[in-house]
Amino acid sequence: MTVRPCPALFPAAAALGGSQRFALPPPLPPPRGPEPRRRALLLALLVVALLLAGLPAPAGHAAGVAAGVAARAAASSGAAWAAAGASGDAPGAGRAWPVGGPGGVRGRFEAPPKPWAAGHRGVDLAAPSGTDVRSAAPGVVTYAGLVAGRPVVTVTHQGSGTPPLRTTYLPVAGSVPVGTAVSAGQVVGQLAPGTGHCADDCLHWGLLRGERYLDPLALLGAGAARLLPLGGSG
Repeated sequence: MTVRPCPALFPAAAALGGSQRFALPPPLPPPRGPEPRRRALLLALLVVALLLAGLPAPAGHAAGVAAGVAARAAASSGAAWAAAGASGDAPGAGRAWPVGGPGGVRGRFEAPPKPWAAGHRGVDLAAPSGTDVRSAAPGVVTYAGLVAGRPVVTVTHQGSGTPPLRTTYLPVAGSVPVGTAVSAGQVVGQLAPGTGHCADDCLHWGLLRGERYLDPLALLGAGAARLLPLGGSG
């Protein structure tokens, strides 16, 4: 195509004289519609979704899930362990009254509403001083000595949940060394005179999980059946 420049607009070209050929630039591509942009956006969203799917759960959420699993495991193992003492009058093969029997209960467990509040953190069983005191369930003697000037024996019961249950016997002069494995009904000491819980001699029998006090009669099916930590902060 021949284009003749206008002398008024293109004086340099006119000075060259005659006509001059000019090559027109190639046509511009048509404008892109919204469809390619939409496809690019969808592709980006898909990549982000795939990346998020492979990320680990937030630490707080993971810790909460782990704590819930551990609590359910402790509840299951504790309930199964407690099930051996199905009857308060006739304990199962893995349970025994520390002294006497159900007729000798002088004072029942009363859970304190708060750790520092008043309550009766165990069960009082009538028995004269010098009576043999037996472990209520299989376990290991983990303490035998004085607490606040009174002799105490503690037996820890493995397989009873996390943390494991512990039974305490007060005032009892221990007769087996710490670390000794004992069976249900095995003698762990002799009842010493005076506890401060009874007008006459008696055994104060306690049950704990960690620092929480529970009803010892639950081991024999004669008290509160709940062997998990008490609810709330108390």
